[in-house]
Amino acid sequence: MQTDSQRYFLEIAYRGTAYHGWQVQDNAISVQEKLNQAMKTVLRQDVETTGAGRTDTGVHAKQLFVHVDLPIIPEAAQLVKLTHAFNALLPYDISVKRMIPVHADAHARFDATSRSYEYHIHTQKNPFLHEASSYFRDRPDVEKMNIAAQQLLGKQDFGSFSKAHTQVFTNICTVTEARWEEIGDRLIFHVTADRFLRNMVRAIVGTLLEVGMKGKPIEHVAEVIASQDRARAGVSVPACGLYLTKVIYPYIDITS
Repeated sequence: MQTDSQRYFLEIAYRGTAYHGWQVQDNAISVQEKLNQAMKTVLRQDVETTGAGRTDTGVHAKQLFVHVDLPIIPEAAQLVKLTHAFNALLPYDISVKRMIPVHADAHARFDATSRSYEYHIHTQKNPFLHEASSYFRDRPDVEKMNIAAQQLLGKQDFGSFSKAHTQVFTNICTVTEARWEEIGDRLIFHVTADRFLRNMVRAIVGTLLEVGMKGKPIEHVAEVIASQDRARAGVSVPACGLYLTKVIYPYIDITS
């Protein structure tokens, strides 16, 4: 990075329904493409953004961080003004929430120490939740699924829940939270880990639903993990219910 430039983190949020995920693709519209276009127009220069991770087609993000190198912006008020300018050009379903100056080597992907997701389910048909939550007519056994979810905790090989043929060096992840929350006719699965494999959360939810709806024993989750066989896990639930909700860095105050 040049000495006359500064690295910034952008905190963004988006509804992923209209996009083929976060990452720029050759033949599909992505969130990153729309963000880069808006920034290029405002700044009148090409920009290269790097996100905390990729989200798949139709997946949403309540919080995702992106890093980018820009000319130095000395005043906080100018950063606020710049976020307003970006938002004015972005579509309604993508928002830049704030810009944060960081050190020159800060990396949105590699410096993240944990990530959190939610998976949303509703059991009463609701037109206002279409494409924002996954509709299941039958209500699963939440107590049973919560007991089963405890088998996900800790440092384990989660290859059974990974999409095939992904380019990763290891399937080891450390899960620190895995629980279901009931709010009326809605269910939310909360999961936090140091890293996630592709399709991991949707496959985990599908496996837990086999316990809660299809009569699989509570021990089924542990058996799937031990098998290292994706075919033993449940089907991937629809993308519309999945939200990236929090990304943690040692040098970012997420409460600001």
